[in-house]
Amino acid sequence: MAVLCVAGGTGQVGREVVRLALAAGHTVRVLSRHVPSPGSSTHHDGATYFAGDVTTGVGLDAAVAGADVVIDCLEGQFGKARKQFADGGARLAQAARDAGAGRAVVLSIINCDRSTYPYYVSKASKERAYADSGLESVVVRATQFHSLVAMVFGAGSRLGLIPVFKGARFQTISPADAAKAALEAAEGPGQGAGHHVRTVGGPEVLSMQELAVSWKAATGSRGKLIHVPLPGAMGRYLRAGLNLVPEQKYGRETFVSWLENGRKTL
Repeated sequence: MAVLCVAGGTGQVGREVVRLALAAGHTVRVLSRHVPSPGSSTHHDGATYFAGDVTTGVGLDAAVAGADVVIDCLEGQFGKARKQFADGGARLAQAARDAGAGRAVVLSIINCDRSTYPYYVSKASKERAYADSGLESVVVRATQFHSLVAMVFGAGSRLGLIPVFKGARFQTISPADAAKAALEAAEGPGQGAGHHVRTVGGPEVLSMQELAVSWKAATGSRGKLIHVPLPGAMGRYLRAGLNLVPEQKYGRETFVSWLENGRKTL
């Protein structure tokens, strides 16, 4: 069994990594900006929690001390967090290396280096920070989460309209399946010094129309489906199919089964 430090261990994927790692018998240290209260949905008994901030470096040394592997599940979609996303990864990687960790695992997004969408650009920059860190690093690139399309549908439904982006197909994956892939990368045999990439996709490739119909049936929403173009970098990314890897299906939980398990939105 190993000592794992899960950065972002209270987020939607990070907390699943923590749950799976504890179940597997690992010692788990969790780095998050705030320590969750016992009994909350983001707290797992058996894990040790540390408050820290990768944008400043505060608290990192304590969190990574003694860790064999650091798993970076941090998010940074907006504002200052996104601007400092790559730098934060570099700080965490350096702290892990200084602490003697043997490997870093980084959760990322499929083909983020082929998009000009700002959040995806920041993901690609973070990948490069780990590649340059001197640590053995494994990037787990996942397709979009079930929760992403559910969030889009939910936001539109509040206005009575459920957006369906023209020409968009998705191969969504559950956060739990993405977490499993990240943990496997942490537990597996070392691949030697350097930077390695693994890509994992959801179990099905579906049109956004099909996903919207399933979401409506599961939630009982009365919103009207409306087909709209998605402009900009994200629209180009989706229309080019850069979010799809049908030959690398990994996840087992389909969008419908995820909905049936009560995860309508996040």
